Amino acid sequence: MKVEFTTEPFELDGFPDHAKAARRVVDEAGLRVDVGPFGTSAEGEQEQALAAIGRLLQETIAHGATRISLQVSTLDAEGTPVADAEEPR
Repeated sequence: MKVEFTTEPFELDGFPDHAKAARRVVDEAGLRVDVGPFGTSAEGEQEQALAAIGRLLQETIAHGATRISLQVSTLDAEGTPVADAEEPR
């Protein structure tokens, strides 16, 4: 499963507490993390990803997030999002 998220408000001069909390949650969940300029993605087993999502929402709001954008994708055996497949599965 792949989880992609962005927390707001953005801060140009630092790394806000809600963003730090989000990173800590996915790291502690054992997900593989990729931080990009417009968001973060994390991949792992379905159970671990779903548990991380709940905690991610709670922790980031508790640390000042006013908006959380979240996208969840199921992955095939090769790690490609199923929704991106050319043929229905």
